[in-house]
Amino acid sequence: MRTILAGLALCSAIASTATSLALAAEPSPELIAYGKTLVEAGDCAGCHTADPAKPFAGGKRIDTPFGAIYAPNLTPDRDTGIGAWTDADFTRALRTGIAPDGSNYYPAFPYPYFTKMTKDDTLAIRAYLGTLAPVVSRNKPPELRWPFGYRRLMRVWNALFFKPGLFEPDQSQSAAWNRGGYLVTGLGHCGACHTPKNYFGADKTAQAFSGGEVGGWYAPRLDGAARTGLKSWSVEDITEYLQSGRNAKSHAGGLMAEVVVNSTAKMSDADVRAIAIYLKSLPPSRRETIVTPPDEAEMKAGQAVYAKLCIACHEADGSGAPRIYPPLPGNALLQSVNPSSTLRIILDGAHTVTTPRAPNTGEMPGYAKQLSDDEIAAVSNYIRNSWGNAAPLVTAAQVAKARGQ
Repeated sequence: MRTILAGLALCSAIASTATSLALAAEPSPELIAYGKTLVEAGDCAGCHTADPAKPFAGGKRIDTPFGAIYAPNLTPDRDTGIGAWTDADFTRALRTGIAPDGSNYYPAFPYPYFTKMTKDDTLAIRAYLGTLAPVVSRNKPPELRWPFGYRRLMRVWNALFFKPGLFEPDQSQSAAWNRGGYLVTGLGHCGACHTPKNYFGADKTAQAFSGGEVGGWYAPRLDGAARTGLKSWSVEDITEYLQSGRNAKSHAGGLMAEVVVNSTAKMSDADVRAIAIYLKSLPPSRRETIVTPPDEAEMKAGQAVYAKLCIACHEADGSGAPRIYPPLPGNALLQSVNPSSTLRIILDGAHTVTTPRAPNTGEMPGYAKQLSDDEIAAVSNYIRNSWGNAAPLVTAAQVAKARGQ
């Protein structure tokens, strides 16, 4: 009997220990909540949600210069999502771009930035994703031009362009600056849009944050360039823009509007300000383009279009109504060397992004049907080169290309 009782006691102890270990392995509510903040800071939903009714279930098409890629399922479904992944699988995927089966991801998944994340942060993200409702959604194969569909080519790409490693704090800078650097160059992957790319789709690191074209829009400079960058913006200006989608100098539009709504407007005040502090410290990474002003005839043609269609909201002097209708003088995006964003707004119109801090809306109609390519080029040149602005000439051919997109 004593032997039996001793055996039962041992079994009970083993069961209790196993239960304790299982409970200990469960992520804490605090870790899950922290993971949620990181997921928002990384704007993971922006790429991994095709159907708003199925968040993080993947399927969203991401167009690249090499073809299309479809974002995978991040829900904890064991067959089609990441439910069967180990913590090591998840961390390796984020920080090295290697899938559990050993295949390479394409850098449309921004692992070249996520490599800077700490292991603890990657596991916090996994903890949050593990709380999502599992969704059966099979990943779609990429639609890339030959030969880019061969994933083994990514080994060569990684050898040439991928530099793995954690974010290295600068001890001479403040804690806020280092936090901002960690978010901008790592989790926030700001350079994925705002840094120009080379022929192979890799960052031109010597020109970091000096602007880049993405999805028919132009992501403007985030460095300290005087005319087309953030030199005239204060830390408070940048913070307000990221939190509300607008400030006294500009409004978020296009892809950036999505980033504000899905990501930066949800981030903590401290983190947004840290990003602003870091960005404000960046020196210009390349010189601004020397501009030859449009001729008098072109400016008069543009002024005529402006007086007819734009002056009611933007005023004769371009001052607009800050935070309602964006001002045009000194507008960095408007003066960018690449006019893609300006043309998209004129062609398609604009909708002022709505956030908790700035719930009032504003609309600008699109003029694709109302104006010819020559007229859009003329009014673009007028607003890009009036009131002290200076920007390269926009041609009708550029408008036609943008119209086709």
